[in-house]
Amino acid sequence: MALVVVTNRIPAEGLDALRAEHEVRAWESEECISRADCLELVKGADAILTLLTEKVDGEFLDAAGPQLKVVANVAVGYNNVDVPACEARGVIATNTPKVLTETTADTAFGLMLMVTRRFGEGERIIRSQTPWQWGMFYLLGMGLQGKTIGIVGMGQIGIAMARRAKAFGMDIVYADDATPPAGALAGLDARKVEFDKLLNVADVVSLHCPYLPATHHLMGAEEFAAMKRTAYLVNSARGPIVDENALVEALRAGEIAGAGLDVFEQEPAVHPGLLEMDNVVLLPHLGSATTETRAAMAQLAADNALAVLRGDAPLTPVTKL
Repeated sequence: MALVVVTNRIPAEGLDALRAEHEVRAWESEECISRADCLELVKGADAILTLLTEKVDGEFLDAAGPQLKVVANVAVGYNNVDVPACEARGVIATNTPKVLTETTADTAFGLMLMVTRRFGEGERIIRSQTPWQWGMFYLLGMGLQGKTIGIVGMGQIGIAMARRAKAFGMDIVYADDATPPAGALAGLDARKVEFDKLLNVADVVSLHCPYLPATHHLMGAEEFAAMKRTAYLVNSARGPIVDENALVEALRAGEIAGAGLDVFEQEPAVHPGLLEMDNVVLLPHLGSATTETRAAMAQLAADNALAVLRGDAPLTPVTKL
């Protein structure tokens, strides 16, 4: 029987699957585990389930010990995992793709609706009991029909976002170095363009690319200046893809019309300038936050760990960034 460590709270589906076959040591507190407690908790582990709140680096792996076989990250993104450090120690790293695709696309689309139609502003007015009156020009927003969405990163979530945009009558352009699988864009009439062109033509720029060294601050001062003054930014990917200082300055200068953000550069901290703006919608990283999706993520992470412990190939391994 192996020792499986779970560094943060996960749904019961994942824990039950692990406990059926192995000893499980799990962090039970509602508070995220501290670095010191995490390094202590993982000692002696044969497998570890981590969340994006934990940094899996050389120190972490060495604290676990040489018997460690697998780190199963309960997230589709794995920028918190030093994959080369895992590979150097013979540790397999896995993630949880596919199971959160639709939920995260729902979140991105919800952000787009909220910011373009000013729903966030309207809700705050009602809750604050600010006097208001219906009028032809009151809280006018931008309709999506006939507008162009620019999708940066046409992976599974980007494609799911494109399907939703198509259903709302939007034109779709996308920028991605990779080519989507054959047939994945069927019926979407999506056009591949250069990133610079996308910024010029899109009414909404929606980010769905992974966070890599190459995408750090992909959206900065120059990029915001290249966007339409009437355009909106949506980010449900990773916070550091956006230079928040540059975003705040662009919003203050009226270079873009607004932004919808589910992730932040210094998460959980949020740039104070964003908090002051009515044309910004802010969510606390809710991209995959449905009961069904989180259960599926925990189950897949557990299945990955169990497969490796049995000597089988993991279901969804990750490779070097």
